[in-house]
Amino acid sequence: QVELVESGGGSVQAGGSLRISCAASGFTYSRYCMAWFRQAPGKEREGVASVTMDSGTMYADSVKGRFTISRDNAKNTVYLQMDSLKPEDTATYYCAASVLGRSDCVDDRRINHWGQGTQVTVSS
Repeated sequence: QVELVESGGGSVQAGGSLRISCAASGFTYSRYCMAWFRQAPGKEREGVASVTMDSGTMYADSVKGRFTISRDNAKNTVYLQMDSLKPEDTATYYCAASVLGRSDCVDDRRINHWGQGTQVTVSS
């Protein structure tokens, strides 16, 4: 059974940092592209960042230079380090996995598995 379990969300003031994590199980994690998406109330879901099986990374323009995605294949875990947070980063953040392991996967049409989401709230 595939599981993606996010953790580490919470509330922070603008300019602060948070790291969210996603523990994966039930599939060959090391061969998948892993990604983070987010969805704010009343807005469409957007791809934030992805890391391929070869550790190639891709970021949305809105988070470049502030967010860092990384993966630990020994722990089947993907992380999103979020620095210099802004109120507009407030959203539910979802972990996602794509079987197309060598391609970036910030496009939700490439996603095979989704986590349940973790809330990130940034106050001004």
